[in-house]
Amino acid sequence: MGLCRNLSGRLSSGNSCERMLMSEENRTASGDMAAGNGAGRRALLPMDPQLKDIQPGGGVIIHLEQRWGAVRRVLLKTFCRGYVRRMAACRRGDFNPCPHEVLDPRDLKFHRNQGGWYWDAADDPFVWRDQLPFARVGLAELLVMTLTAALLCVAAFFLAQRFAGWQQLLLWLVSAAAAVVGLLIAWFFRNPRRQIPSQPGLVVSPADGKVVDIEQLPHDEYIGGPAVKIGIFLSIFNVHINRAPVAGRVIGLRYRPGKYLNALRPESARENEQLAVLLEENHAPYRGMIVRQITGAIARRIVCWLKPGDALQRGEQFGMIKLGSRTELVMPQEAGLQIQVRPGDKVQAGSSILARYQEASK
Repeated sequence: MGLCRNLSGRLSSGNSCERMLMSEENRTASGDMAAGNGAGRRALLPMDPQLKDIQPGGGVIIHLEQRWGAVRRVLLKTFCRGYVRRMAACRRGDFNPCPHEVLDPRDLKFHRNQGGWYWDAADDPFVWRDQLPFARVGLAELLVMTLTAALLCVAAFFLAQRFAGWQQLLLWLVSAAAAVVGLLIAWFFRNPRRQIPSQPGLVVSPADGKVVDIEQLPHDEYIGGPAVKIGIFLSIFNVHINRAPVAGRVIGLRYRPGKYLNALRPESARENEQLAVLLEENHAPYRGMIVRQITGAIARRIVCWLKPGDALQRGEQFGMIKLGSRTELVMPQEAGLQIQVRPGDKVQAGSSILARYQEASK
């Protein structure tokens, strides 16, 4: 992990296909960069019109939550009118970003990446959920899946009392398997605290998992020159929350629907559903970086609550991928760049150092 070395190597032929597939996000970003303020800063890109909410791939749970939200709004307006008035009085912003009525911060959950109305933390009655040891955007899945597993575990346990022989053994196995699945689901959605390194020039990991490849790209249009791509595989046992590799601002986001190949396969980076977050450091030389959230065979739900113009601190959470997946980081290749990891290394989002820019640390 502490190894410092300058990355070298050749770009494999498969990367040319990947560059072609990623060219749309890069061409748009590099074209708008020329329209910046003349000081090396990139101009913000318009929001990708495909990103109507923070989970563009949809899903059963998000639809259930939206249905519950509609029922909840009726109940609040009927039985909690004082609460509704208080929430309206402290609401900020200038427009409703949601396709439905907004009564309190809960109604903004899936549309917080659209701008508009918001509540200060002091006025948000749900802010305490950020302190839970589980990912806030995964609480619904955690509740539904663990409750289902618990019910199955208990039902099989009591049914086993009424049978004997192989039938009883089968029910014992079902009960035990349901308990294990419930524990694994809770483990998957955990949100541990991380110590974020503060030294200048560092690039931290955007995801937990195992480094599976480090590639040198001759040219990346958004980066504006040679680049290094680091691929990280996330198994179902890893924390799946994504964090910012550097302090900076969001220039744009690019979403692309796709397949759900095993995230360990190299072609998954080209063919799977993915969302690219285009970043720019908040200090000179304003390096551009790309974080790609890529789905896998099991993980099929990308979550990202960012929008162009958002500011991020190094190690700050910005999204997650629900179940096994892949995350990629693309950064500028410069003379002073030192890669701190090698394929096979285990990394943690926000705390593991992937690279160091020597010039920035002097």
